[in-house]
Amino acid sequence: MFDLDSWREIFQSISKNKLRSILSGFTVAFAILLFTLLFGIGNGLQNTFKNEFAKDAINSIYIWSNKTTKPYKGKQSGRQIQFKNEDFEYIREKYFDKIQMISPRIQRTVEVVYKNEQDNYTLRGVYPKYDFLESAQVTEGRFLNIRDVKQRSKIVIIGKMVEKDLFGQLSAYGKELNIGGIIYKVIGVFSDPGGDSDERFIYTPFTTMQQIYGNNDHVDEFGMTYNPKLSINEAIQFSDKLLKDLKQKHDVAPNDQRGIRVRNYASDNQEVSGMMVGLGILIFIIGIGTLIAGVVGISNIMVYIVKERTKELGIRKAVGATPKKIISMIMLESVFITALSGYIGLTIGVGILKLAGPTLKKYFILNPGVSTSVVVGATMILILAGIIAGYLPAKRAARIKPIVALRAD
Repeated sequence: MFDLDSWREIFQSISKNKLRSILSGFTVAFAILLFTLLFGIGNGLQNTFKNEFAKDAINSIYIWSNKTTKPYKGKQSGRQIQFKNEDFEYIREKYFDKIQMISPRIQRTVEVVYKNEQDNYTLRGVYPKYDFLESAQVTEGRFLNIRDVKQRSKIVIIGKMVEKDLFGQLSAYGKELNIGGIIYKVIGVFSDPGGDSDERFIYTPFTTMQQIYGNNDHVDEFGMTYNPKLSINEAIQFSDKLLKDLKQKHDVAPNDQRGIRVRNYASDNQEVSGMMVGLGILIFIIGIGTLIAGVVGISNIMVYIVKERTKELGIRKAVGATPKKIISMIMLESVFITALSGYIGLTIGVGILKLAGPTLKKYFILNPGVSTSVVVGATMILILAGIIAGYLPAKRAARIKPIVALRAD
């Protein structure tokens, strides 16, 4: 395979037949290019779904209230449903075996000042372990604990973007912030896979915020994670039962879709999983179809090439070339053209995906790309096709007697 004379013959053959070499190479390159783009875009869509769910724990459930849209039990529509601390205790006690963790939440937009820097951020009053619900990672210091909640401590945990905005390159840990005219101490900094927007939140004990912003027992919403031992269907049944019970507790009509709302990520996961499977099957079918088209194309071209070179092969046999030598020469040329063209198609495809990546974000395609192993596998399939396509006609050509080959048109 590494015989210098054989390679010289291959390059001479390619240089003498530029058009057919270019056509055969184009067939392979185009097939790999399409294959790369299809799988890259498919992976980009999958990344979008994964990024969306990375913002929160995959077993999250959120409950919030709104105004009713239907009259019920003598009460008019348009009534604002207000959750309170008793609802928190009700949910926690009644469904203790279905809940992994739960936290009430209040949030307000506040002005935050540190020395000469200031900006507006969302301040959230929550319970311990709320960082788990949001998939946040504390990078410095700590998150809230139950003691902070009981003592109504004036402390905060800030996102990395808040730290960057107000402190620049300095650490915010241990510093004090003026939030809405009240001084809070920074006890932690967190990062969030949801990105910059989720890293501009500030967390404080729920009881602290409840006391300062209202001095009441009102709750805006609840966030929880269901027991991981529950199946998808069991988790959906749990949230449906929870919604039904809360509607009964607050006299909301069973068919009122706005009074109380529940978002269960189990339902979203079920829908997205189905979409991902369908998308994967579609891309696989299209990708295989593209490869088959490439295989047919390279096979047809190799048959034509061998037929075109019948007289040349006859001359080679007449001067002493063995059938094995002729077959190996044609196969090596086929593999060389297929491998080189496949690499060119892969390079162009990856380049297009990188250049188009930022533009595709607005079409919900995030970081489109394709793993090297997938494309290499596809290229190997085409190389194998090139070997088979070159071998069969080459074997027939090697059996032709020189005198017959020399008479061929």
